[in-house]
Amino acid sequence: MILDAFKDPGTRHWHARTVDSIGEAEELIEGYTQGWRTESSATWAVVTATDEVLGRVALRGIDHAAGEAEVAYWMRAAARGRGAATAGVRTLSAWAFGVGVHRLYLNHSTMNEASCRVAQKAGFALEGTRRSAHLHADGWHDMHLHALISPSP
Repeated sequence: MILDAFKDPGTRHWHARTVDSIGEAEELIEGYTQGWRTESSATWAVVTATDEVLGRVALRGIDHAAGEAEVAYWMRAAARGRGAATAGVRTLSAWAFGVGVHRLYLNHSTMNEASCRVAQKAGFALEGTRRSAHLHADGWHDMHLHALISPSP
């Protein structure tokens, strides 16, 4: 599934890393597992009721002292446009707020309109633009910064 997702030109264009072999996929999965162990990140597969894997949602850079974490996601090509990313981000956000996270944020290229729609539909407010903030394969991109604050004080 991970190899399939990272073969997709859309995933390769917007994602900072590449996964071209089973070994690299295993390293990525081990990183996800290590994140859970150290409580520095949390990753889930987004699946259908019949266990079809659609993509991944995650919390990265969990800062327990500050009560914040970064949201990240990707969807397999066949899953895009089905609302799965938005549903996954909403579910992830509810879980994070339920375990005490106060602020979630996410970044995406200003040219990635689909990712911007996911952020907006999931309730993340646009906070600003980080200029020339992320290097993609085609050069430096400006990045939108969105955030969602816990509804509970």
